Amino acid sequence: MKRAKTQQGEKIPVGISQCLLGDKVRYNGEHKRSNFCTEVLSQYFDFESYCPEVAIGMGIPRKPIRLVQTAVSDDHPIEALGVDDPSLNPSSALRDYAHKTTKALDHLRGYILMQKSPSCGMERVTVYHPNGNPLHHKGVGLYAEVLQNECPLLPIEEAGRLNDPGLRENFIARVYAYDRWKNLEDSLTPKALLDFYSDYKYLIMAHDSQAYHSIGNLLSNMKARPLNDIAHDFIHLLMDTLKKPATRKTNTNVLMHIQGYFKKSLNSDEKQELSQVIDQYRVGSIPLIAPVILLQHLLRKHPNDYLERQAFLRPYPEALGLRNAV
Repeated sequence: MKRAKTQQGEKIPVGISQCLLGDKVRYNGEHKRSNFCTEVLSQYFDFESYCPEVAIGMGIPRKPIRLVQTAVSDDHPIEALGVDDPSLNPSSALRDYAHKTTKALDHLRGYILMQKSPSCGMERVTVYHPNGNPLHHKGVGLYAEVLQNECPLLPIEEAGRLNDPGLRENFIARVYAYDRWKNLEDSLTPKALLDFYSDYKYLIMAHDSQAYHSIGNLLSNMKARPLNDIAHDFIHLLMDTLKKPATRKTNTNVLMHIQGYFKKSLNSDEKQELSQVIDQYRVGSIPLIAPVILLQHLLRKHPNDYLERQAFLRPYPEALGLRNAV
């Protein structure tokens, strides 16, 4: 598949709920356009849109559906039934479409879903009693459930959750990490795998220091198992690790580790400035971008090939400005 181009290079293919692009495909004939997706992310992502309800022929506009708890011990105790007409049950069609579609999504590097949707909501979708009373808010849309189960490595997020600066930064970092992996996996060698891990060491540490050691142990003996088996375990562990939010405390720990590389190269004023900026970030006075920019400036003055390759310092295009708010 030929990718679209951006000024920085190729755009990354990402799936998206069609209504988020401004297409009027919702049950009421309206849309849920996301300005962040259409005006910002579209500069970097090549969006491929999907609307399960339209795809199975429900029409526009159409009768609304909702998740209903229909049984307690069935294979599918949650069904999508008509709000006004409970005999309307597109559940099997939605699940069949999801199973069919996910088989053709290997080229995608991420997916953005419409929140609260009975088909596309990835969490916190309201589930109702058959009598119409709300039961709980822990449901998952039928399409989203299959997507998450059958594409466990694919970074998936809801558009509504992208309003949270931390979740937004986390999702986009995962998309770029997964894209780099997918571009590598078909020509993987032991050296390429180790180089990939080396570049992501500090980003991994920022998300989970225990996983940092677990991945290191996994790759410590590349001859012990077939490369494909090691790579399988590696990418699953990596993507699971990157789902865990980095915190101010864990980011500070990484910043201090990187600071250690400059002990012999910085003068006293530079050392003092770097320590102060890291501490200001630690206590919440400044965003993460401030110490990162300072480190990048110091690397231009005092080059270090290992640090310059670290994804922690540039996990995605800086023009996105995601670390200005974390």
